Amino acid sequence: MDLSNAVWRKSSLSGPNGGQCVEVADNLPGVVGVRDSKDPDGPKLLFTPAEWQSFIGGVKSGAFDRLA
Repeated sequence: MDLSNAVWRKSSLSGPNGGQCVEVADNLPGVVGVRDSKDPDGPKLLFTPAEWQSFIGGVKSGAFDRLA
């Protein structure tokens, strides 16, 4: 898939020092792209909008929180 028109953005919760961040491109029709901010030319993951919304819902509900 051609991602040359993707507009990548980092989470507003990402710190100014980089660190372990992902970038998301949700401006493409029918797909949401995800990449490692430290390796922008590396591999990208592609999700349908429904898959991405399901993932975001799980994050917000704490489904992926680590138990101490």
